Parts: sequence; structure tokens; C-alpha cells
Amino acid sequence: MSETVSLTPFSAPPAAPAGFPGELVADADFPLTFTAKALEMIRSALTETDGEDGDYLRVGVKGGGCSGFQYSLNFTDEVDDEDQLVLVEGLKIVTDAFSASYLAGTELDYVETLQGAGFKFTNPNAKRTCGCGSSFSA
Repeated sequence: MSETVSLTPFSAPPAAPAGFPGELVADADFPLTFTAKALEMIRSALTETDGEDGDYLRVGVKGGGCSGFQYSLNFTDEVDDEDQLVLVEGLKIVTDAFSASYLAGTELDYVETLQGAGFKFTNPNAKRTCGCGSSFSA
């Protein structure tokens, strides 16, 4: 008796949201990956704010922090043509070209410990990190 294999038709990647000026990229081409817990908490925070701060989660890197760079996460509606967008389980996540170069290969997780809970970046490009894990040097 032979096994039946169901084939699904090829479908094009989803289109960028109307008015998005940047580039929609495939999951594999976006500099970050996300754990299921991180996506759950992003969705929860977006629901909690009712989209008042924006519909896009901006993940970035900016100068500062005790190790040279610090991570940033915020909801926004401000996007430009330099931004990269990925759609992950209905969530719109963007980063800028500068940040993308420092975030390549990074995993975003959400962890709960005795010391507290929050997002955790695991960045293979970080040469040194601070004790709190919110800043790094590359």
C-alpha cells in the first residue's frame, strides 16, 4: 500500500502592507529570528496598547549603553524606504539597514527568571555584553 502525499500549490510571498515604502523580505533574509514566546509577548503587547503607538514593531540598535550599542524595541508607524519588513504570524516587524548589519543572526526571545521577565537578544556578533544584557559591542 502506497502512502498518499498531499501537495500544496506554490504561493507568492505576501505583499507589503499598503503604503509601506521599504522592502518586504522573506523570513530567511531578515536579520532576526523570533521564538514562539517572543512572538506571543509581542502580540500581547500590541493588543494591550491597542496599536496606539503603531502597528509595526521596530527592532534596532543605537549607540549608547555601557558596552557601546544598545538594543531598542518599540511600536511605531514611522517607516521609510531604508527599512526592511518581515511578516511573522501576522506581526509586522521592521528594522533599518544600520541595525540589520549588527543584528544578523540574532534571536529574540522572551524569558522569565527570578530576577524578572523581558526580551532577550542572543546576538552572535556581540564581542562583549554588559551584565544586564541590554547593550553590547561588536
